[in-house]
Amino acid sequence: MRISDVLADLQPDFPTLSPSKLRFLEEQGLVEPRRSPGGYRQYSRADVERVRYVLAQQRDRYLPLRVIGEQLAALDRGEVTEAVTPRLATSDGERASLRSAGRHTVASLAEEAGADVTLVAGLAEAGVISAGTGGHFEPWTLEVVRAAAGLAEHGVEPRHLRGFRTAADRQVAVVEQIVAPLRGQRAVAAQAHAASVAAEVGELCARLHTALVRAGVADLAP
Repeated sequence: MRISDVLADLQPDFPTLSPSKLRFLEEQGLVEPRRSPGGYRQYSRADVERVRYVLAQQRDRYLPLRVIGEQLAALDRGEVTEAVTPRLATSDGERASLRSAGRHTVASLAEEAGADVTLVAGLAEAGVISAGTGGHFEPWTLEVVRAAAGLAEHGVEPRHLRGFRTAADRQVAVVEQIVAPLRGQRAVAAQAHAASVAAEVGELCARLHTALVRAGVADLAP
C-alpha cells in the first residue's frame, strides 16, 4: 500500500492523519514500511494496523508515543496477548472503512443520522456545522448531527447549540496557541509533531469538558 492508500483507509477514523504524521511515526520507529526500488514507501496490512493501534492509543488513552512504543515492543515479543489484527477486505473486495469516507450533504447527513432534514439545515444555519467546498460536510459532522438529534428529543433547538460551537472554537484556539511554535518550523518532523500534540491536547480538552459537564449534571440529581 502507498501512503495515499493508508490515508484513505485510516482517515475516516482519524481525520487529522497526514503524510507528515505517517513519516513522523516512522522516524519514531513505530512503523517500518519497506521501500520500493524507486525509494517509495510501501506499507503492508500489518504496518497499517500498527499505525491504527498507535493512533487509537493516542486518541482513546492519551498515551505518549514512548509508552505506545513500549507496548508495541511487548506485543512483538509476545509478552502480552492483545493482538494487532489486520482488518481484511469484505467478501466483495471493498474495504468497509472506504465506504464511509465520503463527504455528506444535508440530505445524506439526515438520512444516516436518522434525523429530520430541517434539523440538519438548522444546525448549518446556526453555525453549529458548516459546509466546505462544494457544499459538502466532513465525515465528523455526522456525530454532531446525531448528538443534536438526541438533544432535539428533549426540546433543544439548533439555535441553542451555538454556545457549544463557541466553546469548542475557544478550546481549539487554546490548542492552536500551544502548537503554534511547532507549526512555525519547516521541518517535516516538527509539522508531524505539531499534529500529534494538537490531537493529544484536543482530546484532553474534550475529556476535561466531559468531566465538568458530568460533575455539573451530578449536582442536579436529588
